[in-house]
Amino acid sequence: MRFLDRLQPLALLVLRIVIGAIMIAHGYGKVFGGFSRVREMVQHLGFPGWMAYPLAGTEFFGGILIIAGLFTRFVAIAMLIDMSVAIWKIHWHNGLKGPGGYEFPLAVAAIAFALIFFGGGSIAVDAIRKGGGRRTKFKPA
Repeated sequence: MRFLDRLQPLALLVLRIVIGAIMIAHGYGKVFGGFSRVREMVQHLGFPGWMAYPLAGTEFFGGILIIAGLFTRFVAIAMLIDMSVAIWKIHWHNGLKGPGGYEFPLAVAAIAFALIFFGGGSIAVDAIRKGGGRRTKFKPA
């Protein structure tokens, strides 16, 4: 099964596309459709209203960045925090399964957790920015 190791970059791309699409879908309404409601919700949860900005930004713009594989680890940390707070403040009292349960945000948090440690992979803008992930030996002049 070692041949599957060569497909790891593809697996990371799939994880990034999935979490990115989910977060964009959740963030779109927050950014473009009634931001005042988001601010009220955040305040109702006991946080200051300005926290609605990083929430909406993480979900919508972070989703775009993570699909591209740009700042993958940083965005994944923000998404993990976002989902952890959602589980803690909104979904926990509903239990794991059922209406409003935390199984879905837990799965999204697990994807974000994996991306923190694995990064975006070689099919990502981060890899291009770092020279394709190849290490070159330093040759003194």
